[in-house]
Amino acid sequence: MEALALSGIGLGAIGFGLAAIGGGIGVGLSALGATQAIARQPEMYGRIFTVFMMGAALAEALGLLGFVLAFIAMS
Repeated sequence: MEALALSGIGLGAIGFGLAAIGGGIGVGLSALGATQAIARQPEMYGRIFTVFMMGAALAEALGLLGFVLAFIAMS
């Protein structure tokens, strides 16, 4: 029984790590795309930045969801 509890803690830690990596990659790629788009069309800065912020918020929300689910898996 103790081995199952320890494996749950390990799975939770792995889940949190994957969620953090996924959120970081998502925000990084969206920032890359937004920077390239603004460099190509500076006059579209407002729309591009708005879409970037929405995408970054979604990527971070999914990362936080993974964080919470990792804690649920540990309990």
